[in-house]
Amino acid sequence: MQAVTSFIDRDRRRFVDQLKDWLRIPSISADSRRRDDVARAADFVASDLGRAGFRVETMPTAGHPIVLAEWLGAPGKPTALVYGHYDVQPPDPLDKWLSPPFEPTERDGNLYARGATDDKGQLFTHVKSVEAWLKTHGRLPINVKFLIEGEEEVGSNNLDPFVSSHKERLRCDYVVVSDTSQFGPGVPAITYGLKGLVYFEVTLTGPKQDLHSGMFGGAVSNPANNLAAIVAALRDQAGRVQLAGFYDDVAPLADWERKQFAELPFDEAAFKRFVGMEGLFGEVGFTTVERKWARPTCDVNGLTSGYQGDGAKTIIPSRASAKVSFRLVPNQDPAKVVASFREFVAARCLPGVRHEIQEFGAGPAVLVAVDSPGVQASVRAIEAGFGRKPVFIREGGSIPVVATFKRELGVDTLLLGWGQNDDNLHSPNEKFSLADFHRGIHASAVLWQELASRS
Repeated sequence: MQAVTSFIDRDRRRFVDQLKDWLRIPSISADSRRRDDVARAADFVASDLGRAGFRVETMPTAGHPIVLAEWLGAPGKPTALVYGHYDVQPPDPLDKWLSPPFEPTERDGNLYARGATDDKGQLFTHVKSVEAWLKTHGRLPINVKFLIEGEEEVGSNNLDPFVSSHKERLRCDYVVVSDTSQFGPGVPAITYGLKGLVYFEVTLTGPKQDLHSGMFGGAVSNPANNLAAIVAALRDQAGRVQLAGFYDDVAPLADWERKQFAELPFDEAAFKRFVGMEGLFGEVGFTTVERKWARPTCDVNGLTSGYQGDGAKTIIPSRASAKVSFRLVPNQDPAKVVASFREFVAARCLPGVRHEIQEFGAGPAVLVAVDSPGVQASVRAIEAGFGRKPVFIREGGSIPVVATFKRELGVDTLLLGWGQNDDNLHSPNEKFSLADFHRGIHASAVLWQELASRS
């Protein structure tokens, strides 16, 4: 291990310069004009893994290509599959960037560029750690595969079919993903729980056209009024969701989880300043951290109806729509929530109002046992790389591919994030701490040895 560590320390400047080269490629998957750039980003990481000693294929999909790389020279040892993505978000608004988004700039110990932390920088830590092993020892302690896609920022539409049709090629004992964050500066973390998600757009339609509210008000149902009432009824004054059976399967927090969450250095006053609100609200009986990470939620994500221009226009709108999402916790069945929501809306539509509900996907929550061999190996690796043991956290967000790997490959994912919550993912001035970049490479290198010793 000492030779690997020395290699990583000696080549730290080269690693940063190589990452900068990758970040200069504007691999914006949402922009059809950048299709060639997205392909260049795939070729970049494929070539780098090939030079390190991996067998690499760049495999076409109906959208952007998937890079599949393998080093299988450790028979009898476990296999880890590293997942990441080389596509990035659009950089807009450009006038908010302090330096150009695709000209990586070092400032105050951080590397600023689109994709710096989401996900090129974090993924690159694993690419460099396997290179360090292969260049110093000619082999890895375990078998390692990479699955790197170019459509994560646009919904990963081609990933599930790819995983399903390549199960044998992707078979593994562990999946490793670094696309999350630490708890805070100097507090590394392992994410062991993610929320699930169901997302809808509800459209209510009443009269065939907008009507004069003086001539027709009081005689016909107003879709906007009706939708407002439905939205208001989704939660009660205690913050509890009112769908029938919504809490029936909710897995309660274990005592050790509530204790550890309470011991985390969470500053509620700083959180309020960050979101710009003087007060917080959520389900009664739970702390802010518990609500964010481990309790199911319901949120309206958008509302549209009626006249939106300057001044007044007295109408009864013909249509009203809302986008509504539910974040789910372990044991909740997305299909049950979908059915309950449909019944909830149908029961509250007024006479003459027709409703349509469009689903934008549904996925279950994920929970990984913290005493599993993979998680315990990760604890040792992070402690070696970051100088302190990680805390265990959950996330309020969803990473659908984690559920895909569980369903298709039957394995849990180790969510080992090296980023920070203020890294401006999807926003101007995205950054990645250079110190955390180097720590991540060290932790990744130790992880392969720890997973091998626990096989």
